[in-house]
Amino acid sequence: MIAEPIYETLCPHPNEVDRKRIEKTLAERERYKYVAPSVLPDVDGYLVRSPCCSRTIDPDGGEIDIARIEFQEGGFWRLYQKDDANQRWRAHSEYLSLPTLLARLIADPKREFWR
Repeated sequence: MIAEPIYETLCPHPNEVDRKRIEKTLAERERYKYVAPSVLPDVDGYLVRSPCCSRTIDPDGGEIDIARIEFQEGGFWRLYQKDDANQRWRAHSEYLSLPTLLARLIADPKREFWR
């Protein structure tokens, strides 16, 4: 019998099932529906990237960071937004479930993520 690595037992994220679920949910977003974002595995979570639509962040229209989604040890989810000026992630909000976090991300009423 092969033992599972301790890290995978303690932190089940990232995993392919949730990565695909996030990817599918992002297709329902309200902004920039004409680009295809990517969801990549990241430490304890997922990184959402997308081609830059408005050219405000990347004048060349390259791929930009949209959000970082991280599963926390206490069993909740944290959503991060990119601080483009300082090139670092900033904690935005916390959620008890991934679907609730994704609902906030796809609605983005203040254009904090899909910019």
